[in-house]
Amino acid sequence: MIAIKMDREKTAEMSCIAGVGGDVKPLVKTAKSGRDIIAIDGCPLCCVKSCLAKHDVQPKHHFVLSDFNVPKKKGADPDPVLYMNAYEQILQLLKC
Repeated sequence: MIAIKMDREKTAEMSCIAGVGGDVKPLVKTAKSGRDIIAIDGCPLCCVKSCLAKHDVQPKHHFVLSDFNVPKKKGADPDPVLYMNAYEQILQLLKC
């Protein structure tokens, strides 16, 4: 939800990390283009960061939502108050 909000507000452009992990050539090319990447993982397993690393791509910024008190809950959307709080914190960190 945070990536969607960032995309809609033109803060960042959202892309498909599953495509990068699945070796979809146009998405891998975009990831390897040298532009700044903001990687947002939902939990400490860091699947997004791992998909990028598979192609030797290091994100400029990497955030794990559980570090912002947004727990991953199976079958449930995140609490909007928690994810908005995380969104605001991430925006502040990107400004630094």
